Amino acid sequence: MGRQGRKMGWGLVVATAIAAACTLGPTGPVSQVQAASAQPMVDKLVLDDTIQPVSADELTRAIARANSDGAGALLVQMDTPGGLVDSMRAMVGAILQTRIPVIVYVAPSGARAGSAGFFILESADIAAMAPGTEAGAAHVVFEMGKPDATEAEKVENDAEAFLRSYVSKRGRDVDAAIAAVHSSHSYTADEALNQHLIDAVANSDAQLMDMIDGRTITLMDGSKVTLHTAGARIRVIEPTLRDDLLGWLVDPNIALLFLVGGALLIYLEFNSPGTIVPGALGTLMVLLAIFGLNLLPIRFTAVLLLIAAMVLLILEAKFGGHGALAIAGIVCLAFGTLTLVAAPVPQLGISPLVAIAVSVGFGAITVFLVRLAVRARQRKALTGADAMVGYNAVAMEPLAPSGHVLVEGEIWRAVANRPAAKGAELRVIGHDQMLLYVEPVAPEPPPTAA
Repeated sequence: MGRQGRKMGWGLVVATAIAAACTLGPTGPVSQVQAASAQPMVDKLVLDDTIQPVSADELTRAIARANSDGAGALLVQMDTPGGLVDSMRAMVGAILQTRIPVIVYVAPSGARAGSAGFFILESADIAAMAPGTEAGAAHVVFEMGKPDATEAEKVENDAEAFLRSYVSKRGRDVDAAIAAVHSSHSYTADEALNQHLIDAVANSDAQLMDMIDGRTITLMDGSKVTLHTAGARIRVIEPTLRDDLLGWLVDPNIALLFLVGGALLIYLEFNSPGTIVPGALGTLMVLLAIFGLNLLPIRFTAVLLLIAAMVLLILEAKFGGHGALAIAGIVCLAFGTLTLVAAPVPQLGISPLVAIAVSVGFGAITVFLVRLAVRARQRKALTGADAMVGYNAVAMEPLAPSGHVLVEGEIWRAVANRPAAKGAELRVIGHDQMLLYVEPVAPEPPPTAA
């Protein structure tokens, strides 16, 4: 009984010690781990470019990562003038389907969520803006020119219905949102907050996290999630090398320069077979240009203009048109490059300066190179005695009428049409196999009077 009592006493002491260790203050190791694990974490993606397939892919992968790494929410900091409708729909769809709260924050001051960016802003579980930002101007811009009135009305109604489908579920003002599409209305941060288009106006990420902490949001499937974001640790999702390369290639100006430069290098390879490097590098550049342009809406009429430009430039080089064909080709090239990308926003189009510079430079180089190639093909390849015709020669001995002459450092047997003294200057006028026919360069002196 005494032994059992001592065991119970020692057990009480050990239990008390363990409890005390677990309840140590913030300096204790266990409490530090608990405090660290209790701090909420929010993933952050920065979108400060046009809305196109590359940005849509970045958002999709950021949502997948936030779902898998235990983040409490995904914060998307956005600054965009707009972009492609298909990419915007893909991004909105990804936001609406995810089960992790998505916070879209238009920042920093001076940023905007224009056109397609407004649709993305309104799709977020929490929509926020920084002071000095704007959102709206979401009227549909047609990529392939102005359609007829019926088609334009159908497209606009479709865009408005798409916006209404989720704005009402987010508890935001549908009429104010539709005004941004129908009338291209834009809102400042305060106006958007007063119109119930956004949920908060915050100066920084930290302030925004504190403002929305404790809010309960309703996901699209009807489930409710309470946000715990106060003092959250924000982890920025850095773009990968793939994202950087794709973002670079999707720039239409870069794609155009790659296309033109690659075409010139391939042409150089055809005119100098066996060099390999220009052909390989040119092929790579053209393929990269085609890959980048494939991500953008292309006008086929512009492609026809580019083909017509090449035909005109080749005709100018081959037949000569006193510059008229070259000018027409350069004009077609300029219009073709300017209208090649059907850009809904200027940032997705080709810069006029780049288009004009490329057109003039490429046109002049093409005419010059093709003209050289045509002349080289028209010039006969002469060897042996054929190559000597037309050259000057020097008589190595008196020709009366035959003897030896020196032509371009080579000794040939020649026959003169009239006698020539040693050292006389002669011209090769023909040949019979390896025998040259020559004549004196200096005219024969007139006979003296008797």
